Amino acid sequence: MRFLRIVSLMSFIFAFLLIPFQAFAETKPAPDVYVIDIESTIETGLAQSLERAFNEADRIQPKAILLRIDTLGGSVNAALDIGRVIRESKIPVIAYVEHNAISAGAYIALNAKHIAMAPGSTIGAAEPRTIDGKTADPKTVAYWASDMRAAAEANGRNGEVAAGMVDVNLVIPGLKKQGQLISLSAQQAVDQKIADGIFKTQEDVLAHYGYSSTRTAEYKMSFAEKLARFVTHPFVIPVLLIIGIVGLVIELLIPGVTLPGVIGTAAFALFFFGHMIAGFAGWESLFLFLLGVLLLVIEMFVTSFGILGVAGIVAIGASVGVAVYDVKYGVQSFLVSLVFAGIAAWITIKYFGHRGAWNKLILKDQFTKEEGYVPAKSYNYLLYQEGTALTPLRPAGTAVINEQRYDVVSEGDFINAGESIVVVHVEGVRIVVRRKS
Repeated sequence: MRFLRIVSLMSFIFAFLLIPFQAFAETKPAPDVYVIDIESTIETGLAQSLERAFNEADRIQPKAILLRIDTLGGSVNAALDIGRVIRESKIPVIAYVEHNAISAGAYIALNAKHIAMAPGSTIGAAEPRTIDGKTADPKTVAYWASDMRAAAEANGRNGEVAAGMVDVNLVIPGLKKQGQLISLSAQQAVDQKIADGIFKTQEDVLAHYGYSSTRTAEYKMSFAEKLARFVTHPFVIPVLLIIGIVGLVIELLIPGVTLPGVIGTAAFALFFFGHMIAGFAGWESLFLFLLGVLLLVIEMFVTSFGILGVAGIVAIGASVGVAVYDVKYGVQSFLVSLVFAGIAAWITIKYFGHRGAWNKLILKDQFTKEEGYVPAKSYNYLLYQEGTALTPLRPAGTAVINEQRYDVVSEGDFINAGESIVVVHVEGVRIVVRRKS
């Protein structure tokens, strides 16, 4: 059965992906400084990974946590989650900007107790933007600016400068004009009391804060966490859903092809695996998905007037909404994937319909003369012909038309034998007449 095949494929893929998933704990001696990298795009997968890293730091209790930052920004929501984790840490956090701490990266750095800059590094330009690259609405800008200001002031930094990284309308005499965003070089960050100093190496940073000649350990993301970061990226989610839905639709419409079903199942397995590792999805989302697929398979063989099919689609959509970090974005991505699935279904039926499962349920025999069938005689030539009622029509009876006897029926009126009639309607062998006026 196709449903069992889909379940088996997903189970195999989950088992394969779990092989390289390693525990975070190590048996090495506790380090004095725990080093965590924040690089590439800031997104929800990274936020979840960093939260696990900080939990691991709480377990091994180093003297300090060093964040090596090199990012051009990303999700505001993810940055807020990372900022919360940094603020709640009981271990001192040092942010070392190795190259760039732009946008969300600037907010993350501002939440650390200490900020150190590498030569040539920059920090700032944190104006929030929507997923399509447009400037966020004024309400969001004001909220983000207040968060930046609060993060800076909580660690004794210039809150006005931090807000100026976000709000283009803010004017800071001698530093920022209206319409500009603040982006500071390493030296400017030190001059504006945002950073503590400029250091060439990580060792110089640690020595400055009193951690010279100390043991360090780096947090390494497992393969599963890296995969989760990729899968939970806002641009990857709709792609996986499109591949998954289209693959399953083709598999349901043309059973036995296998490859589309395997690809679709793999896409959904990656989707749910990544979101479960990231901490967004639970087993209930996977159960809803499998329930939805089961309902769609049943719809192929049971006449439910589309009820089971609609229920299946709703169940799959709900599973996606439950799994994704943002329900609204998850549902939107699922609806987009349905559009592509509709196009795929149309192409499949148009060009490969002769292989479809529904052909087993459709009567293909034709009642033609070539097949030995004799069609019923047509009386259309009698339309509007006149005749005489041979027997009373109550309303059925016999009439003579063109000197031939025919079984006829009146429109409902009683017609006596011998009265003149006219044919007003012919439907197959059914001849309808009325009294001639």
